[in-house]
Amino acid sequence: MIELDIPGFKKLEIEHLVLDYNGTLALDGKLLSGVRELLMEISTQLKIHVVTADTLGHCAEELKNLPVTIHILSAAPEDEAKLDYLARLGKESCACIGNGRNDKLMLREAALGIIIYGPECFSTESSAASDIGSTDILSALGIFTHPKRMLATLRN
Repeated sequence: MIELDIPGFKKLEIEHLVLDYNGTLALDGKLLSGVRELLMEISTQLKIHVVTADTLGHCAEELKNLPVTIHILSAAPEDEAKLDYLARLGKESCACIGNGRNDKLMLREAALGIIIYGPECFSTESSAASDIGSTDILSALGIFTHPKRMLATLRN
């Protein structure tokens, strides 16, 4: 668990990290370099979930042997399915990272929502629903290995 009281924002008690796959952890279905190592490190503090439509079908293979729970979406609309998954975990204990329009609801409702402005681009609707924006997934995951970065970004 990561606990952090951020003045002017809120007190965070994060137990779960919910991640989109394509465009967030992966580009064209392939896990981005450096992600595997950071997920291993973060898994010592948080339960990691990957919630995806798995458009390209590579998620399970790419995340093989990582301590993550993979949830492949079967219901549409995808944004509501992701929100339902978040609600089952308890949205107040979740941080979410995504980039697509189907991530908008989970980014808005999570205790902490982070959008990735990465090589696959991002949804402006999801950007507006997020608390933090990051230029890449490694920087976004880095705030969970160095939580005081959240304080520096979000305090008022």
